Amino acid sequence: MPELPEVEVTRLSFAQRIAGARIEGVEMGKPLRWPLGCDPQDLRGQRVLGVRRRGKYLLLDLERGLLLLHLGMSGSVTFGADPGPAGKHDHFSLRTSLGVLRLNDPRRFGAVVFAADEHSPEAQKLLGKLGVEPLGDDFVLEDFCKALKKRNAPIKQVLLAGETVVGVGNIYASEALFLAGIRPTTRASRLSRPRAARLHTAVRQVLARAVEKGGSTLRDFSNAQGESGHFQLEAAVYGRAGLPCRVCGSVVRTIRQGQRSTFFCPVCQKP
Repeated sequence: MPELPEVEVTRLSFAQRIAGARIEGVEMGKPLRWPLGCDPQDLRGQRVLGVRRRGKYLLLDLERGLLLLHLGMSGSVTFGADPGPAGKHDHFSLRTSLGVLRLNDPRRFGAVVFAADEHSPEAQKLLGKLGVEPLGDDFVLEDFCKALKKRNAPIKQVLLAGETVVGVGNIYASEALFLAGIRPTTRASRLSRPRAARLHTAVRQVLARAVEKGGSTLRDFSNAQGESGHFQLEAAVYGRAGLPCRVCGSVVRTIRQGQRSTFFCPVCQKP
């Protein structure tokens, strides 16, 4: 599933190229997770002002309103010269004066939703409960520590929930907890301030490094230019169950938490 780094990498790969484009048409394929929320023809003639990201959502700012795009479990977008007729898994095509933005999603868990603005009910339903951005200035250590003290769930589950800090998905939660030396089953409320501070720093470092490496391509992720990510090649624990820890040589273990696989080193990561 594309996580925050993959979504940010996708944004960076087409945001400048689509800025200023005028929408010439919209083509819809099979229904996605949620309906578009407007007549596709109503988007014609509008100009794309820019592309932002909020958590795992891409926000295309238009002259009147915005489009919220989510990649779901298996989605990816491309942007470029006319790619021709839509394929079997191409479910949304935004034809513009500068190229075609197309969402390909085999499992159809992704979505494109129109909202009048970021504060409208349609947008707030998707964005309203998201935590702070981990790579932004609002990710303040003191607030992070206070929020963890109120959570009695395992720290990895708290990270994945997205209410304390947004966008730290399964891959990067495992990696950040390894870097911070924290066992993923440790209760969030039990973390001391020094350990929480290490995790705060680790989350930033891991996500920034993942963006730098183009994200992680575990199956078929690619950015809007068709380029794969390479962060998975240097992962410390994720996907390395049964292999030696890159730091201490102990065997990396895996457990299930909330229906997701968690990877950790039993020596480097303390309860």
